[in-house]
Amino acid sequence: MLEKAAGLEADEVILDLEDSVAPGAKGDGVREAVAASLRRGLRAPTTAVRVNAVDGPHCHRDLAAVALAAPDVIVLPKVDDPSHVTFADHLLSALEEEAGLPRRGIALEAQIETARGLGRVEEIAAACPERMEALVFGPGDLAASLGMPHTAIGAPVPGYPGDGWHHVLGRILVAARAAGLQAIDGPYAVIADLDGLAEAASRTRALGFDGKWSIHPSQIAPLNAAYGVDPAELEHARRVLEAHAAAARTGAGAAALDGEMIDEATRRMAESVIERARLTGAL
Repeated sequence: MLEKAAGLEADEVILDLEDSVAPGAKGDGVREAVAASLRRGLRAPTTAVRVNAVDGPHCHRDLAAVALAAPDVIVLPKVDDPSHVTFADHLLSALEEEAGLPRRGIALEAQIETARGLGRVEEIAAACPERMEALVFGPGDLAASLGMPHTAIGAPVPGYPGDGWHHVLGRILVAARAAGLQAIDGPYAVIADLDGLAEAASRTRALGFDGKWSIHPSQIAPLNAAYGVDPAELEHARRVLEAHAAAARTGAGAAALDGEMIDEATRRMAESVIERARLTGAL
């Protein structure tokens, strides 16, 4: 899996020391395998390691082992409290200083996947502005934490007349944006169901999420399509900016385009589409 991961053309590749490793196999051998993979290099522009949860016996050793290989990001699972972020920040700072690495050069992403974590998501998002980059929704563990009779990770909640995750996703998104972070949707574990994957991705993209975890190479292309910028969407955003600029030259506060009012708020929305196109390489 590590060899295959090195060549994947994803935006970020996460090497996992948590749920992907059986409890009896967690130890220095698997940590060194992950660190060695980082040192060899991966094609993905962003490399990350998911360590074990801060409140368990493995996290501090995970961080000490992989920090020297300088991943771009550490993913913290099951973040229940802002102190989890603070702990990781302090330990990483000491490891960076010891190894001569850039101060706070390793970023953090926090997974929100328990009821306690969701209850304190705003505090978690703001816990370390210098290092935090994203909040990540963890649907499997959160379903277990909430007592949902649900076993397909990331799939629709059976028996619920609507999107059973809407409240959770909305709260994570607002907390992330208020703290200036990215918001990332969690995985969809029904690997063969690419239609279901696309539907789940379209819902969170419509809310404003920046991306979604893939757990299989076959999911990368559909997710890139879902979270990219459609050419028609990009063209409309350009026309909005042109209409707004034309109205501004005449002193008008608003304009009309295809029967739609264009004002300052619309301009900001269009600029966010343009910026996303730049970030995703569509522009």
